[in-house]
Amino acid sequence: MPRKGEVKRRDVLPDPKHHDRVVTKFINSMMHDGKKSLTERMFYGALDLVGERAKEDSLGVFKRALEAVKPSVEVRSRRVGGATYQVPVEVRPPRRIALGMRWLVQHARARPEKSMVERLAGEILDAANNRGGAIKKKEDTHRMAEANKAFAHYRW
Repeated sequence: MPRKGEVKRRDVLPDPKHHDRVVTKFINSMMHDGKKSLTERMFYGALDLVGERAKEDSLGVFKRALEAVKPSVEVRSRRVGGATYQVPVEVRPPRRIALGMRWLVQHARARPEKSMVERLAGEILDAANNRGGAIKKKEDTHRMAEANKAFAHYRW
């Protein structure tokens, strides 16, 4: 948060294979230690595996999975007179996408399969079919917001 002005959002270039900015953002969020070529290889391998297993367009399945994982509400902590309340707020669209991507990667890494390619493919397929860890995380977030609906008037 700068003192002056507003932070300009940097625009990412579309990825070389599918010419899609969302794919580039996902690859960047997956990346470890700046090793982009390795991450690209893992992601494209996972998409190939998704295409084989789902018998349909792998990029479409990925987009459907991301759409299914994106949360619409979340809770933020708000301190009012010594008490901290979990206040439900709507999630802004850029944060929605970022959270969805983060949860997909996080739950793919936690899966038991051998390689990251298999884990990511499995998580994408599960999310596209409305199951898996990332979907559970979204549902938990929505449930928490629903439970704290009484504190919605503390929204700022």
